[in-house]
Amino acid sequence: MNEPLPQDGPWEVERYELRAAPVHQFAANRREFVQALGAGLAVAVTFEVAQAQRGGNGEIKLSQRFEFLGNNLLVFTSKVEVGQGSRTQLTQAVAEELNWPLDKIKLVMADTESCPDDGGTAGSRTTPATVPAVRKAAAALNNYLVKLGVVKDEAAILEASRAGRNYQPFIIAELLKGKDIPAGLAAASEHVRLSPPSHWKVLGTSVAKTTGREVVTGQHKYPSDIQLPEMQYGKVLNPPSFGAKLVSIDLAPAEALDEVTVVRDGEFVGCVAKNSWQAKQAVAAIAATAKWEEVPQVSSEELFEHLKKTARPIGSGRDGPQVKSWGPFAKDVPYQNSWEFEGEYKIPYIQHAPLEPRAAVAEWQDGKLTVWTGTQQPGRVVGELKQVFRLNDDQVRVIVPDTGGGFGGKHSGEVAIEAAKLAKQAGKPVSLRWTREEEFTWAYFRPAGLIEVKARVRNGLLGMWYFTNYNAGSSALDTPYEVPNGSIRFLTTDSPLRQGSYRALASTANTFARESAMDELAEKAAVGSLEFRLSHLPDGRLKNVLLAATEKFRWQKGRSTRRMDKRGMGLACGTDKGSFVAACVEVEVVDKQIKVLSVTQAFECGAIQNPANLRSQVEGALVMGLGGALTEEIQFRDGKITNASFSEYIVPRMADVPELDIVLVNRPDLPSVGAGETPIIAIAPAIANAVYDAVGVRLRSLPLRIT
Repeated sequence: MNEPLPQDGPWEVERYELRAAPVHQFAANRREFVQALGAGLAVAVTFEVAQAQRGGNGEIKLSQRFEFLGNNLLVFTSKVEVGQGSRTQLTQAVAEELNWPLDKIKLVMADTESCPDDGGTAGSRTTPATVPAVRKAAAALNNYLVKLGVVKDEAAILEASRAGRNYQPFIIAELLKGKDIPAGLAAASEHVRLSPPSHWKVLGTSVAKTTGREVVTGQHKYPSDIQLPEMQYGKVLNPPSFGAKLVSIDLAPAEALDEVTVVRDGEFVGCVAKNSWQAKQAVAAIAATAKWEEVPQVSSEELFEHLKKTARPIGSGRDGPQVKSWGPFAKDVPYQNSWEFEGEYKIPYIQHAPLEPRAAVAEWQDGKLTVWTGTQQPGRVVGELKQVFRLNDDQVRVIVPDTGGGFGGKHSGEVAIEAAKLAKQAGKPVSLRWTREEEFTWAYFRPAGLIEVKARVRNGLLGMWYFTNYNAGSSALDTPYEVPNGSIRFLTTDSPLRQGSYRALASTANTFARESAMDELAEKAAVGSLEFRLSHLPDGRLKNVLLAATEKFRWQKGRSTRRMDKRGMGLACGTDKGSFVAACVEVEVVDKQIKVLSVTQAFECGAIQNPANLRSQVEGALVMGLGGALTEEIQFRDGKITNASFSEYIVPRMADVPELDIVLVNRPDLPSVGAGETPIIAIAPAIANAVYDAVGVRLRSLPLRIT
């Protein structure tokens, strides 16, 4: 941090998408090799990540979206349920516009053979994009039923409902016998009027999870629970370290075992057996004979030096420049009462740690591949399978049962490809489940980052703001605060570990650095933390949630920092993906151990569609954020993860959860946006600021530790 403060200049920042790297490499077979030479190019078949789906492929017809089955209405969508409540929310959306009972609406989700393409489940896009599309389709279907004379009018339906008659499903099912929704009738071509929030009857209410009974009674089948006739179990041999190349291996010890199929393709080696224990024993038998060529690797102790040393500006991105430099100080304003500030903030790699590790069941029948797996991107996994196995569109089907957690960590399909490779050789369906250690090691991580902040306070106000992010990403990179002069940039680097999407991705890192720096700047300006922020925020949504949180928390205006009595309070706020959050926390520090006593968090995401589910999302994000703030950090050396288990990689336990006071700010005058990510971003800096208030120690690295 000895460089001079940057001068004004065109610092270009691009939107950056982090991609997952290959895990295995398959050798090309003879036919593929000849085909490649015939095209004038020899290629290796690798596990490359296909481009993510970003929405539907054109207009979705009503016949693709809906189907009548007895007294039920089936609704089809490519979105997945990974615990965030999308199945219930989309059910509510249909019920709202169609006046159909919730228990008669059944969602068919994430089956690439039967569902239209709404894109994958990422970026908090279900609420702002898919819910309106489904609502519009339901309203269009209602118009179609009216035209058929099946539905007289809304008043008749409501009248029957009040009388206790389950009117609409049974009557419509009877009248529609033998009739299909016309294939040419597209939702977008219908002139529809959606119910405004002031008239909502189903949306806006706390509908319980539609599959709640199945989940709590253990009846629901997760990807790791899928069973097929004659199914066998697989196990894959993984390298001893990242980047290690297989030099030689003797397959004979496994081949000598009864009823074991051994698969080798290039560096990919695996075994299939009647049960998972037998498959594990077979792999262990040949692992002992394997010889590997390992390569030098950066360790976690060298991480941040490595990120800065390998930093480089990124090229023109898909979305063009995201942020920019802006105006210099007015020349006639003297720089009196001015303080300069420099801070460096460090964010480690962390794991998603879902309840259910990656799992897949693969089956080949007559040249067609069907895979049941847990992924947030079923279309992307189809693309990966097509690429690896040289298949056409109609030869691959991916089905995603409701899955035990994702958090941005299940965008790629490596376990599906492994299971498919084993099943093809075995000639039977194969189930493959990653162990927790494999999940910690071979799944991708939230990117590590180094963030530099350089700023100047003049006459109690921000006069200059320079912000540089190395590797973590560009989401929420821009500052919401008004400052006359500044520049913001993101630099990509060589990442020692495989990295990819995570809940809120870089927004957590950028908010941690910015909000921690804002507290330090407030102290330099001799202004309270709250007042300093309010003086730099325009009127609007972020200021509103900040006031809502501090009022509920009873934050004293004008309150100075550093009580130095082992208990402290801190605050932070931020915005990302169209929603707004502010958090106030109280901590206690005893023997250098940080304990969070209470959190008050205000959150606003437009019109609230399901208050109970939204509260659960906010609470879940806060608890997950506690882990990233206080305990979670991937440690690695010599290409190996050294804390690849829950006994060494510590996530929050029930005893760690503080008192949570959630303030949901409803804005029925604004469109609804997603809530799965932004609620996580303010908790870490609020804790860091509270620690300083308690013991006078500034913590600029995650996880927060007092040494």
